Amino acid sequence: MKRDDELIAAASTLATEISPDRDLWPAIADAIAQPKRSRWTPMLAQAAAVILLVGASSSLTYVAVKDNVRVVEIVPAGLVFEQASFGSRYALGMEYQEAHGDLAAQLDDELARLSPESREEVELNLAMIRGAIAQINAALEKEPDNALLQDLLLKTYHEELALMQRVGGLTQHVMSRRDI
Repeated sequence: MKRDDELIAAASTLATEISPDRDLWPAIADAIAQPKRSRWTPMLAQAAAVILLVGASSSLTYVAVKDNVRVVEIVPAGLVFEQASFGSRYALGMEYQEAHGDLAAQLDDELARLSPESREEVELNLAMIRGAIAQINAALEKEPDNALLQDLLLKTYHEELALMQRVGGLTQHVMSRRDI
């Protein structure tokens, strides 16, 4: 206890207030306003984002590719024609075939309204498109799983329907003009 009394007595002689040698507040304020950042933080964040993006896209690709579904259906807005094939193992949807049939039935009437030059041009274009469809189907007979040929065939069917629909729209536009 004597030792404790000596320490208390020595402590009571110490100064109760100590002033710093200089004003420290500006340095403290600067440190608070601009915290020191590591150079690695932005690079690590970018690396994490890249890893997340690659993982997510790989997962989506896996989910999209894992089911080998062989259903091909085109659903144009109210269009269709003859029996359409998609290589030897596929057929286009019933809605496509019905729409194609409806347009084919109307096509002859629409062509009759056109001038002979326009009618010849339309028939030439339809013959070229239908020839391309036949060639692509023949190629698909040899390579039924060729995705490029499948995509090309779908686009060619779409072009055929679009041309048939444009012929109908062209004749309707000519018949409805009142400024002639």
